[in-house]
Amino acid sequence: MHEAAAAPSWVSLAYLIAGICFIIALRGLSSPESARRGNRFGMAGMGIAVATTLLIHDVASLPEIAIAIAIGGAIGFVTARRIAMTAMPQLVAAFHSLVGLAAVLVAAAAFLNPQAFGILSADGEILNVSRVEMGLGVAIGAITFSGSVIAFLKLNGNMSGKPILLPLRHLINLGTVIAIIGLIGWWAADTSPEPWLFWTVTGLAFLIGFFLIIPIGGADMPVVVSMLNSYSGWAAAAMGFTLGNTAMIVTGALVGSSGAILSYIMCRAMNRSFISVIAGGFGGDAAIAGAGSADDRPFKRGSAEDAAFLMKQADQVIIVPGYGMAVAQAQHALREMAELLKAEGVTVKYAIHPVAGRMPGHMNVLLAEANVPYDEVYELEDINSEFARTDVAFVIGANDVTNPSAKTDKSSPIYGMPVLDVEKAKTVLFIKRSMGGAGYAGVENELFFRDNTMMLLADAKKMVEEIVKSLN
Repeated sequence: MHEAAAAPSWVSLAYLIAGICFIIALRGLSSPESARRGNRFGMAGMGIAVATTLLIHDVASLPEIAIAIAIGGAIGFVTARRIAMTAMPQLVAAFHSLVGLAAVLVAAAAFLNPQAFGILSADGEILNVSRVEMGLGVAIGAITFSGSVIAFLKLNGNMSGKPILLPLRHLINLGTVIAIIGLIGWWAADTSPEPWLFWTVTGLAFLIGFFLIIPIGGADMPVVVSMLNSYSGWAAAAMGFTLGNTAMIVTGALVGSSGAILSYIMCRAMNRSFISVIAGGFGGDAAIAGAGSADDRPFKRGSAEDAAFLMKQADQVIIVPGYGMAVAQAQHALREMAELLKAEGVTVKYAIHPVAGRMPGHMNVLLAEANVPYDEVYELEDINSEFARTDVAFVIGANDVTNPSAKTDKSSPIYGMPVLDVEKAKTVLFIKRSMGGAGYAGVENELFFRDNTMMLLADAKKMVEEIVKSLN
């Protein structure tokens, strides 16, 4: 399966073109306006890479590979057509698990049949450098697979989204990682390694993937999804070395590095340490620290009619969507409400926090699915200064990302986390199912009890639909 020692020059050119397509794809995916174009470039690059790889390798049976591609493509096409936009985070987690599993299977195939991969030394043993590549590939791939499975189960509601805190979890995680690294080193250095070393590394890596993600609460998933995306890239890159495939190395490195950069950005947005994210369980302690802070202070409660009247009289309304909007699938009703307000001469904008939702860009995806104009959607750093001159801030299911205590309360688990300055608006309308419950940090939102805040206690979609009726 390895590339020929002297591959034709066109192969390098084809892989270079594929790599350029992937870079353009990543650039396109950085903005909703160019996301479709970016996807097309990514598809083109992958098509070039796959076709080139098949042409330069002696494969067992091209018809069998074509059938496998057709089956996989059909499953992917049907899944993409049927999946609801609100279920996109768990779909992404499932895709990451498949990338990790593919890396494990490639490493296992190379281990069981090294001759076919061209990684045997003169004495009939797997090359030392190939053992390192395979060890890292199978370890990262197994961690990605098992971690993504847990993320999927949490996001899909098959498993509690609350942190499951194991006793001595940090000590267990550290010990397991050290064991994996030590066993890979042993396997790489041994002149006649035992097979159990490879399989033990694989088993421990599957185990550590579970341990890393289980302690993380469901609301911390934006960083988890980004982190697993990075892991899947590095797993692919490691397997690219084993296969001697330049395209896999380049693609894996692009995905791994971009995912790591995105994870770092997300960590800053959540006031988290990047190292603590990699170590796993970064949300658990904070959730416990802030739990049990139910507040019985008085608050103002309003109705759909009140909200419709206030927004209709406003010059500018800023809508702040969060995970509550996604759960209620209220994005279409929200766009209808915004269109009615714009017909009344009201300026409507949308404010997106980097970690709103359950994956990076979750809110952007949902708003795009509802055909919200891209030029009305703003990121935190571009919109925060406008709240002070805004008549109404309409918060729909966004909790901790609007909590003003993040800027003032040093004892709060979210202290220092950049938040949207919605409290500066003249009036804040906040949709929430009930006054019970809190965000990922488990702390009460001080915004609920401000004099300029009116709580709209109901299901987000039903409340917005009632507001739409009132506006009509």
